[in-house]
Amino acid sequence: MLNNKVYDILKWVAIIVMPALATLITVIFKVWSIPYGAEIAQTITATATFLGAILMISNAKYKSDKNTIDEIKET
Repeated sequence: MLNNKVYDILKWVAIIVMPALATLITVIFKVWSIPYGAEIAQTITATATFLGAILMISNAKYKSDKNTIDEIKET
């Protein structure tokens, strides 16, 4: 299970940093005629999507576990 700080950092990387980096690479590589810009950007985007999905699963599990603990405390 991820602690809150790690989760928040990974979430920020997945939804802000990686898409921005993919956009930057796409533009810069095209402007400077550097090869494989699209491929690199697509790899970054795919990785960000995967990381986002894993974080959502982790978040759902955390909420489910927290709800179970809260239900136990109520009884």
